[in-house]
Amino acid sequence: MPLPITRFAPSPTGRLHLGHAYSALFAYEKVYATGGKFILRIEDIDPVRCKPEYEAGIYEDLRWLGLAWEFPVRLQSHYMLDYEDALGKLHAQDLLYPCFCSRKDIRDEIEQMGVAPHGPEGEIYPGICKALSPQEQEDRIAAGDPYAFRLDMDKAIKIAGKNLEWVDLGKGKQIATPEILGDVVLARKDISTCYHLSVTLDDHIQGITTVTRGMDLFYATHLHRLLQELLKLNVPEWHHHDLLLDENGKRLAKRDKAVTLQHLREVEKIAPQEVQTRTGIILPY
Repeated sequence: MPLPITRFAPSPTGRLHLGHAYSALFAYEKVYATGGKFILRIEDIDPVRCKPEYEAGIYEDLRWLGLAWEFPVRLQSHYMLDYEDALGKLHAQDLLYPCFCSRKDIRDEIEQMGVAPHGPEGEIYPGICKALSPQEQEDRIAAGDPYAFRLDMDKAIKIAGKNLEWVDLGKGKQIATPEILGDVVLARKDISTCYHLSVTLDDHIQGITTVTRGMDLFYATHLHRLLQELLKLNVPEWHHHDLLLDENGKRLAKRDKAVTLQHLREVEKIAPQEVQTRTGIILPY
């Protein structure tokens, strides 16, 4: 039986906080005692928000926690051709269409509809651009209108079938129902990928056997399982863990200025073992 391979895949858009430490330790614990591999991946496809200093901070924080990972580290920004190739395979199956809608366009359309289609992650794209003719698409692209490529979910499910399964080690066997997410964005005019496409392809390329991540991404896995089928990729197991919450019951997040590991280390002067205690994952160093 092959040894397990897990990964921790942060985005360098800010310093790591306690929630990141929990996710990293959760993944690391799964391979620590088995001789498996723990992989660090840097998900830096956003050239505006991702900064070199935050990438350096990720390495610093994880080393302080006592974690070790495989080299070289995969930086997604260095592998955009991989994602363009995957996108091309979806284009070849006629599964993508350009969407020229702004957030305001979508909000206005939903208001006019009266009843908004909803999924587990909120409002579903109402399909405004799905009916554009090929000529209308070409004209708008030629005019320089910004656009994103959306997955035609109906066509994708027809090709992949409705009986796709995936296994969560905490919740058991799941039947994939990606239709609950609607026609999701898979790439933009200026970035030839998005989180869903790049993470699914990278997990295949890096041979990940167990994808560990927060429960907030549970429903995204339905989509990722569909993409694996469409692109003929490996199917790992998943383990979605609970999220660490603040004193108000809200999940820790960079945008809410959650206390960083750097602050805990440099200002509060706590030891990395105390971070493990706070996360509830204590490794036997």
